[in-house]
Amino acid sequence: MADINHILNSQQTFTDARKSSSSEGESIPVSKSVDSVIEADESYRMDHPEMGLCILVNNKNFHPATGMSYRSGTDRDAAHVVDTFRTLGYMVKPYNDLTCKQIVDVLHNVSKDDHHKRNSFVCVLLSHGEDGLIYGTDGHVELKMLTSFFRGDKCKSLAGKPKLFFIQACRGTELDSGIETDSASDESMCQKIPVEADYLYAYSTAPGYYSWRNSSDGSWFIQSLCSMLKQYSHKLELMQILTRVNRKVTEFTSCSNHPDFHGKKQIPCIMSMLTKDFYFPH
Repeated sequence: MADINHILNSQQTFTDARKSSSSEGESIPVSKSVDSVIEADESYRMDHPEMGLCILVNNKNFHPATGMSYRSGTDRDAAHVVDTFRTLGYMVKPYNDLTCKQIVDVLHNVSKDDHHKRNSFVCVLLSHGEDGLIYGTDGHVELKMLTSFFRGDKCKSLAGKPKLFFIQACRGTELDSGIETDSASDESMCQKIPVEADYLYAYSTAPGYYSWRNSSDGSWFIQSLCSMLKQYSHKLELMQILTRVNRKVTEFTSCSNHPDFHGKKQIPCIMSMLTKDFYFPH
């Protein structure tokens, strides 16, 4: 479903590893914890020559057959993303109005790059969406397919490095009315890691819900993400920053002449498979 643009204005309301037992006549191997095998650093290395690539896909115009509307305000989001991630040291590559095939081709080609000299990888997707789907200008594509290009078994130069995906798009049609509350390593070591490790997905909204976007200021999520990254990138670990992004987004409330869309709230959804702390280098 489209990320919502029913509002003309938004306001902030400051308002283990477990040992296996052996049954008789059967030998079950004992699993080992990672700590018993290696002594890895608790934070990702940030001493490579480059911070990494940031791929930005900004879609605002869609083929009429998709039924998707023009995404006003998305260029403001894109500008915030470019400025913020360049400030963080990333080489930002922006793309506008990509078809499904073009999105697939861009990310597939980037996954085949040599990332050995880079600390991490970032992808920011600004578009319409549904749960598990992101829209190209001519239809939708599965997010899982796009992110799978960067799995450790497919993109070995990023294996063991953080891969961050920030997704500004709807994930359904539900609206959140809110509720009142009364409370205010050494990478040269040879080791095997899961192919799905070291990913982080930051969605603008919870599964099943609309994602709000202001026609002039941009989306609540991207505004909050860029603001908190600039404020805390040299002070806090990434998950701490994203917790603050969540809180910042909750300060927004929709303002619409349509009663069904007035007074609504939003909460981002962070899904992390990161295995270490992520600190931006000073």
